Amino acid sequence: MRSRRSSTTPSPLAGSTVLITGAARGIGAELARRVAARGARVSLVGLEPELLASVAAELGPEHLWVEADVTDPAALDVAVQRTVDTFGRLDAVVANAGIAPLTTVATSSARSLSRTIEVNLTGAMLTARAALPALTASRGHVLLVSSAAAFTVLPGMSAYCAAKAGLERFGDVLRLEVAHRGITVGSAHPTWIDTDMVRDTKAALPTFAETLGRLPGPLGAYTSVGDCAEALVGNLERRGRRVFVPRSVGVVAAWRQLVTGVLGEKLVLARSRTAVPRLEGEIADLHGQEFGTHSVEAHRPA
Repeated sequence: MRSRRSSTTPSPLAGSTVLITGAARGIGAELARRVAARGARVSLVGLEPELLASVAAELGPEHLWVEADVTDPAALDVAVQRTVDTFGRLDAVVANAGIAPLTTVATSSARSLSRTIEVNLTGAMLTARAALPALTASRGHVLLVSSAAAFTVLPGMSAYCAAKAGLERFGDVLRLEVAHRGITVGSAHPTWIDTDMVRDTKAALPTFAETLGRLPGPLGAYTSVGDCAEALVGNLERRGRRVFVPRSVGVVAAWRQLVTGVLGEKLVLARSRTAVPRLEGEIADLHGQEFGTHSVEAHRPA
């Protein structure tokens, strides 16, 4: 996917400041590169300082990185304040940080379920909250990275789907609450992006990978990190309400009641009766590993 903007036309992002969480790798890091290429100053926020420093160095000395856990309100306040102190303003925030457990509900620990909600939903809510005063001053934009999982379901994705569905609704309410401040709010809904998180899950759980290969149409589509980041840049430039990656996912969103209703459920159940026991057998073979190899959560003490 290439930007349609003429090379001679400056981006609306030129001269702006954008804060991105989960910026150490994957979608967040690539989005930072593309936003910086359009003339924005970037504040990279995340939990992997070496990777954050590497991406920031790649972008240039005019950019900033801050180590912060999105579930820590005080750390987010510091990240936003450092961004404003460094650049004088904050024009957009992208709540991108996210994790995905390698479990079904029956095989999960309480920690993996609650932590998935805490990072993917609560962390994004806290990110938006911390940024609101600065975004009010700039009449800025919030982009919440939800997922196609907000309106689709698969075995093994209970907490992830719950968090992403909640994040979409949070964004819809936030949009109403901050409109009088001049702030706009959008949500992004990618399907399967070629990131460490998706690759880790497929490598650890062959049954899950097989299920993905059987999904119809846009639900089974894979998108490169670059194309996904380009779509998110477009949202930041146009400050839209929704961005779907790929665009065809918008059709699924419009027909979500069919996808998650009785008919859709029957189609999934027909395969789940055999696939879920296999999936849980593979989970047992992971011997307590509940997050992907590249996830920060995989290296936290229990």
